[in-house]
Amino acid sequence: MSQIEVDRVLAQIRQLQAATRLAAPAAPPIGAPTQGSFANVLRQGIEQVNAQQIKASDLAAQFERGVPGVELPQVMLEAQKSSVSFRALVEVRNKFVEAYREIMNMPL
Repeated sequence: MSQIEVDRVLAQIRQLQAATRLAAPAAPPIGAPTQGSFANVLRQGIEQVNAQQIKASDLAAQFERGVPGVELPQVMLEAQKSSVSFRALVEVRNKFVEAYREIMNMPL
């Protein structure tokens, strides 16, 4: 993967991070019920990764069928985007599981 592609993915991550900061409501008062915004952000991230994978597989299928206008570099770029987004999702999941285990192992 080239440096340009890595920079592009990092820019997308920063944009998503900024968007979640802007979309996140102010902290509710203590004792007030929360809306589960973490769950919503996580679900949206999973849906975006899924959409990226579907797009990549559809583009690959179109290339295999010989659809005009679908070129190999385009297919490979979408496959790499899909791969990077999936790896990022797996890393987020790993960090979440690590944090959960750390909390569960805390002495009371």
